[in-house]
Amino acid sequence: MSKVCQVTGKKPSYGYKYAIRGIAKKKKGIGLKVTGKTKRRFEPNLVRKKLWFAEENRFISLRLSTSALRTIDRRGVAAVVREMRAEGKTV
Repeated sequence: MSKVCQVTGKKPSYGYKYAIRGIAKKKKGIGLKVTGKTKRRFEPNLVRKKLWFAEENRFISLRLSTSALRTIDRRGVAAVVREMRAEGKTV
């Protein structure tokens, strides 16, 4: 299963993990130096959530990012589901 939020479309992004050595200048050193760079993946914070959808009198199960949960709290389940269906997503 892909790690994509069904509401916001958030998905993993890519970047680097830096290995750093040295003593900071404020501690009277010569500064921190990057000694290595490793590729890594930043995962979205996804949760599987069952929400009560009052219009159809049933629960719907969604894979959401935590920021999408806040969006649903503000706008309501019905508005979010309506918008998802307009985009052609199945709920």
